[in-house]
Amino acid sequence: MSINLRYEGQIAVLQIDRPQALNALSFALLEKIGEAIAEVGNSAARALVVVGSGDKAFCAGADITELQDRSLLEQKRGAELGQAVMASLDRLPIPSIAVIHGYAFGGGLELALACTFRLATPRAKMGLPEIKLGLIPGYGGTQRLPRLVGEARALDIILSGRTVDAAEAERIGLVNRIVDGADPAAIGRDYARQFTGYSLCASLFAREAVQRALAVPLADGLRIESDLSTLAYQTADAREGMQAFVEKRPPIFKDH
Repeated sequence: MSINLRYEGQIAVLQIDRPQALNALSFALLEKIGEAIAEVGNSAARALVVVGSGDKAFCAGADITELQDRSLLEQKRGAELGQAVMASLDRLPIPSIAVIHGYAFGGGLELALACTFRLATPRAKMGLPEIKLGLIPGYGGTQRLPRLVGEARALDIILSGRTVDAAEAERIGLVNRIVDGADPAAIGRDYARQFTGYSLCASLFAREAVQRALAVPLADGLRIESDLSTLAYQTADAREGMQAFVEKRPPIFKDH
């Protein structure tokens, strides 16, 4: 079993379980990750935590032995599979948190980039080293990394293939924060709890507004925000939230 998906209360934990291969992404493993993400999306979970097994790696990237001697069509289909899995994670209607403990290289970092948030332990090491193999990132790294850290920093990391440590990753915005701890799943669960008590409707609207802002001019983004804000006011959760504020009590959200 190379994937372990479990539910701990309102939080789903997806664990890549190939520690003997530093949790490298084979094509079969990518498909299992995609299936797990789909299951979580149809569950009652309110957040997803993604971790790797063992104490050496979150995910060391693609399984290089599978990438050799493949036809052009096979290479394209492999990239499309990886991109589709990352996109399904990106589109998940609940927040996702990657906890990077050890190595996150190539496809492993691309998996983390597709999550809503990234946490790193002090010993985390990450990068996109494909250039060293005569390749480029193929699972979304060239697209998501510059959106996080800017074009110049992304090009520096991609064209050099260098390793970024936890301190630099936090400084440039590649990870949200550095968190001490020996149990990545526990770290992710603790972080996720700050999101799980609110309305999923409002959370989804807010994420969509922010994500769409990256692709449009400010004036268009403000119109998107206005439309989504108006929709939020129509939900039962919004009425409950405002009434609870007036009555000075905690709101009881029901996600509609």
